[in-house]
Amino acid sequence: MVSSTRLVLRKRTQAPIPVSVLPGSKKRSRSKKGGAEEQEDYSNACCEKCGSGEDADELLLCDKCDRGFHLFCLRPILASVPKRSWFCPSCSNNKRLTTFPLVQTKIVDFFRIQRSSLSAEAPGQDGRKRRKRTGSSLVMSKKRRKLLPFNPSEDPARRLEQMASLATALIATGTEFSNELTYMPGMAPRSANLAKHEREGMQVISKEDSQTLNLCKAKMRRGEWPPLMVVFDSLEGFTVEADRFIRDLTIITEYVGDVDYLKNRENDEGDSMMTLLSAADPSKSLVICPDKRSNIARFINGINNHTPDGKKKQNVKCVRYDVNGECRVLLIASRDIAKGERLYYDYNGYEHEYPTEHFV
Repeated sequence: MVSSTRLVLRKRTQAPIPVSVLPGSKKRSRSKKGGAEEQEDYSNACCEKCGSGEDADELLLCDKCDRGFHLFCLRPILASVPKRSWFCPSCSNNKRLTTFPLVQTKIVDFFRIQRSSLSAEAPGQDGRKRRKRTGSSLVMSKKRRKLLPFNPSEDPARRLEQMASLATALIATGTEFSNELTYMPGMAPRSANLAKHEREGMQVISKEDSQTLNLCKAKMRRGEWPPLMVVFDSLEGFTVEADRFIRDLTIITEYVGDVDYLKNRENDEGDSMMTLLSAADPSKSLVICPDKRSNIARFINGINNHTPDGKKKQNVKCVRYDVNGECRVLLIASRDIAKGERLYYDYNGYEHEYPTEHFV
């Protein structure tokens, strides 16, 4: 049931380096008066963190102070060389992370939660009915590989903390919350999202699994959130932890963002784009771009494809579905996930273009 998902990230891995150090040469151009350029030699440049000048292809020079840093020595690690100007931590003037306030009205407004549903909810009662129904069908669900709805935390205060953690991450990354695919003017229209154009076929979601997906969406609209917490790790950056036990085959979330044609994003520096449609006609291929609008899916990290331990950490898989004729991407638990365990999936489920060798 669970198949590999294709991740399109060639814009970062093959990005030109117009300002930062040129790979292998440790030289870069600087503009002089009159438009002329001069080459500055950085043959002796070393990483400020480890002191080594090796791995020149992965040694960045700050565009303000000229100090060097390896991609893998930075915290959080950078997956690839930035396309635009880059400034080191000392020169970037990064502000301290501002935590979103634990105020129900602010959280309700931020996520556009239905106020009437939230206020009318009877804590525990509705949840017990749904949990009983899910639990009683667990054996059959396992056998038939049916998707399961997430079970939100029972404590409303804890759910507010979970939502506040996501709001903190979204604000810090300049991202607007959205829980659906968005079709913006100048990008691909919704009419272009046709699953029949998939070149290798796409799994058609069953009626029951479609109902489960709709149930999850309805839960979130009324403030019943997946039991997930977004935390900031000095090595990995923002990452997602399970805040309660999550069963195998549970729908974690849908991967959402702006939908655009792949041809429009070939030179984009975004590092989180996901393939939505891989068409036989490349001009019809679509990607999801979560840099401006997204949900918690953006912050679920990838495994290190180059180590056995990295592959063992995977507990989530991406699955592309044909849902009523449209392509959708779901993140689904690929095994039981314990409370406190971080969520990981394979960024290179198909194309092997994302550089993960320095992932933890």
